[in-house]
Amino acid sequence: MALPQLNVYRHDRNTRALITLSGEIDLESVPLLRETLERCLRDGIRTFDIDLTPVIFCDCTGLNAFIKAAQQINTAGGSLQLHYPPPMLTRMITLARCTFLLSSPAPTPATALLPNPVPAPMPATLPVPCLETLRRLTPAAPVTSGGVP
Repeated sequence: MALPQLNVYRHDRNTRALITLSGEIDLESVPLLRETLERCLRDGIRTFDIDLTPVIFCDCTGLNAFIKAAQQINTAGGSLQLHYPPPMLTRMITLARCTFLLSSPAPTPATALLPNPVPAPMPATLPVPCLETLRRLTPAAPVTSGGVP
């Protein structure tokens, strides 16, 4: 099995972390993303700024991981914000009605994300089912017999 094509860079400041993801977020690499976010939460991080500038691809499994992480972090009293997602991920987030994941549209360099003491609030409850909308938008893989399409 090939190694995941995702690199994770983490920079902490007190209870805030800037996590820069680089590469592809998909079914193979999403476990690394989940583990990184869970480890940060265990380490006491409560404000997550995720810079997606170098991400070249993110599928619905990546969006699902961000949604679930946002729920866990919100339950722990924290917040998660995505900064500079690729256009296709922004479109998926909008279609799934999960725009609470996005940071404010004001352009700031990634290094300026850490010092900001006031994170954007996440809604107390998630909007009408983000995951249900994703399921409707993601076509099922065709079923084949004998490995021949």
